[in-house]
Order: sequence, then C-alpha cells, then structure tokens
Amino acid sequence: MNSARARQDTLTKPQGSLGRLEELSIKLAGIQGKPIPQIRHKAVITMAGDHGVVAEGVGNWPQEVTAQMIYNFLRGGAGINVLARQVGARVVVVDMGVAADLEPHPQLISRKIARGTQNMFLRPAMTPQQAVTAIETGIEVVGGEVAKGFDIVGTGDMGIGNTTASSAICAAMTGEPAAEVTGRGTGISDEQLAHKIEVVKRALAVNRPDPKQPLDVLAKVGGFEIGGLVGVMLAAAAYRIPVVIDGFISGAAALIATALAPRLRDFLIAAHVSAEPGHKVLLRHLRLTPLLDLGMRLGEGTGAVLGIFLAEAAARILAEMSTFAEAGVSEREK
Repeated sequence: MNSARARQDTLTKPQGSLGRLEELSIKLAGIQGKPIPQIRHKAVITMAGDHGVVAEGVGNWPQEVTAQMIYNFLRGGAGINVLARQVGARVVVVDMGVAADLEPHPQLISRKIARGTQNMFLRPAMTPQQAVTAIETGIEVVGGEVAKGFDIVGTGDMGIGNTTASSAICAAMTGEPAAEVTGRGTGISDEQLAHKIEVVKRALAVNRPDPKQPLDVLAKVGGFEIGGLVGVMLAAAAYRIPVVIDGFISGAAALIATALAPRLRDFLIAAHVSAEPGHKVLLRHLRLTPLLDLGMRLGEGTGAVLGIFLAEAAARILAEMSTFAEAGVSEREK
C-alpha cells in the first residue's frame, strides 16, 4: 500500500485530485499484495434461497418468483446480466435453498440445503448445522472459481423475503430497533411495512439470537443465500481477492462474516448504499463508506458490478497513468 501511495503521488495530476479512486487503488494493492493491483478476471456470485417467513405476508411477490428469476439469470435477461456484460464480469448463479426443483443447467451451481428456510416468525430459520453448511458452501464455490481466474468478486442475492431476514440480522447484530432497520423491500405500502416490522420484532423475540454468536444469528433469523455469501466473503479474503458487496442482503452477510473474522473488513468494498434504511445502519456499523448512492434496491449483485467497474478504473489509473518523470511534465513548485 505504501508503494501504491508513493506511485499515486507521482502521477501526472495534482495529488488527491482523483479523490476516492486513489484510495481505492491503494486498498486494492493491499488486498492483492501487489504494488500495482490487476483486475482482469471479474465475477459476481449471485446466491439464491427462499424464506419461510414469506408465509407471514411480508411482501408483494409470490415465492415462485425466486425460481423464475433464476431462469432469467441463466437466460441472461436480468438486470445483473446486463450490467455484468457491460463490466465484463461472469455471473455465477448458485441455488442455496430455492423452494422448487430447478432444471439442471450448465451455468447453475446446485447446492440446495433445503427447500427454503423455516418460518422464523415461529421457530429458527435453520439448524446450526445448516448454517455451517451454507457458509462452507460459499467457501467451496469460491474455491472452484479461483481455478478459472479470479481477481475480484461481487456478491449478489435472490430470494423473496430476504429483506425481512436481513432486517432481523441487522437489528440483532447492531442493536438498533427493528423499526429503524426494516424497509419497504420490493415496494410495500405503509400498512404492510408496519406489519413487516412486527414480524421482525416477533422473530427476534421468539428466537432471541445472540449477537455475540454470529452463527446463532444466522441460524435463527438468516437465510441460506445469506450464509453462502458469508462463505464467499471469508474465502475470497483468504485468497486475497477484493470483495465488492452489493446492498442490504450482502451487507447483512457482511455483518455475520466480519463478526466471525474481524480482519475481513479490510477486504470489503461497499459498492453503494441502497434505499433500504437498514443498509445505512449496517454500513456505519461496518465502518464502510459506499462508493455510490443511486437509490438502488434491486439486489442480484447489480450494485456490486458497478463497484467492480470503479475498482477496475482505480487499478488502471495506478497502472497506466504516466508519472511526471515518464511524461516529461514539470511537477508543482515546492
């Protein structure tokens, strides 16, 4: 990082004039352990899982949409596919626990733990062993992708009901009230939002997740795709791969992952701040400053691939921009 900073300060520009892109390039150097980081092989891992809590009427969309959207991902027709193509990132789709039998597809990684989680309004979302399996699956998926070339990873999600689970995780891990971290998800009314907040409160009261035990929180009020993303983050950091996290669901996974391994925070890049109120809360808790604020709340990894674009731009500036000496440009007077 010191070498990267020293080079930044000799490039043909006033020091600091590229703002946070300069700091991002320095962070990338530290993560990769290279004075001039390289980003060529890009991927976003989009993990999917269903949630039993949808039985409580917390949203507008039927659970079948999770499976339907996976087929859309595989056809290349979703928002994540469009943005990933523009950025040049491959999309890795993983079935962590969709409540349907998906047709085999060469681009679908099937690691179904169960057909959706249990209803956390009534009981724990999953068993402790299922929580561990979800994390281990994320680790395994990253290991498989490393063999294909892997310089940076974005995290994405798909799962009807997963903003409810993420709200519960956020409240449990940050200590903030459910009403402060629960948002409208896919666009619910005021009345539906009030009901959703009560569902989150009840889930926390029934299950009493222990914030000092992140696996307990994941098991009691989490989701299979959230656990998988925890594993993705942990494994990527172990391989010294920068992790660009997407929105609220990825942020909830980051709360669990950084509680398990505090040093992981240094490997995380917050792509954007979503329209979900809990996302702002958890980013403050993680001490991460988002690169973008576009009012996005789609998920899928759409914000993450925009973050990957900015990370690649930052790395290219450091690598390809001339220094004053190389360009024969006079430096500022002392």
